[in-house]
Amino acid sequence: MLKILVAVDGSACSDRAVDFLLRQARWYREGLEIHVLTVRHHLPYGRLAAAIEQQKVQEYQHEEGLKALASARAKLDAAGLPYAFHIGIGEPAEIIVQYARDKQCDQIVMGSHGRGRLGSMVLGSVAAKVLHLTEVPVLLVK
Repeated sequence: MLKILVAVDGSACSDRAVDFLLRQARWYREGLEIHVLTVRHHLPYGRLAAAIEQQKVQEYQHEEGLKALASARAKLDAAGLPYAFHIGIGEPAEIIVQYARDKQCDQIVMGSHGRGRLGSMVLGSVAAKVLHLTEVPVLLVK
């Protein structure tokens, strides 16, 4: 079975990556094990840490992660494809590569740009960093 990690951020570009995977799912005759991942940035703490409980921060990160996953999950549910979903916290590219390694994924599928900060004009900064850090094939969808 082919293991695929689909990295999403709730953007139209990540929706296109999920749509592409769904259109191509029939290519994989041995079946797919799909992991959908979104990554939330660490919240800057400083003085904020004293004012907000850690559990409240975790709840906020979880809620925001579910929002970013909603479209991808709805598309996969509608297609009847089983999947696992994950919410990571940290530097997006590093977390994506680590999840792919931990889950022993054969491929990473992601949009070529999303909601990241202004970085590369041609290729999103997260996608570029994932390409640099990973050892598994990456399918970028425009």
